[in-house]
Amino acid sequence: MQEDLSGKVALVTGGGSGIGLASARSLSEAGATVVLAGRTESKLRDAAAGLPGPTHVVVQDISASDAGDKLVAAAIGAAGSLDIVLANAGLYLPGDIWDSAPDDIDRLISTNVSGLIQTVRAAVIALRAAGTGDIVVTSSVSGYQAIHWEPVYSASKHAVQAFVHGVRRQLQGSGVRIGSVAPGVVLNDLWQVTSEEEIAAKVASGDGVRSEDVADAVLFMLTRPRHVQIRDLVILPVNQPI
Repeated sequence: MQEDLSGKVALVTGGGSGIGLASARSLSEAGATVVLAGRTESKLRDAAAGLPGPTHVVVQDISASDAGDKLVAAAIGAAGSLDIVLANAGLYLPGDIWDSAPDDIDRLISTNVSGLIQTVRAAVIALRAAGTGDIVVTSSVSGYQAIHWEPVYSASKHAVQAFVHGVRRQLQGSGVRIGSVAPGVVLNDLWQVTSEEEIAAKVASGDGVRSEDVADAVLFMLTRPRHVQIRDLVILPVNQPI
């Protein structure tokens, strides 16, 4: 499998940790210039220092209404062009709906849905003008079925799936591809799993996957021949009962 992304510029939102950071590292190792975006500059700077290739940092909360335009403009301004966008930033909210604070619900929807849509919109405008490019959205297996212990999060990912499928149809003939990667249990800080011992144990038991496993899936999607599009890629730990 050819995994050379030399000469490409990739914008990764939520790039300071988890799937975003693992994917940024994978893209950098494949030769891409990476633009890391997120809310916390110190975390982004630390992440950028660990990547092997050229890296830029953009501090931006994607929940702001104009964040998508700012992100894409900043990425192009820093790196000179844009070829790949990984719309990965997101929040997680589990629990019973009656225990969910209204502010937490609004924050999740403004990030996982509105922020993602604005990021993709701005990316589509830039990539359509170039006549080529790739957008990969981090979704979830929760976007395929209603999971009762995370109803708000599940609703946000159902919205993501509908959005990606609709935009894909609109982009036919444009040279721009869009698809979603939909993980199950990923053993990272989103799931509040940070101990390497715990991660290793859950991987060994088939109860979780690493962020790097999802990054491998993202790289696979991005390196298919241009006549091939991966619309959806669901990646689960082997023993996840969903």
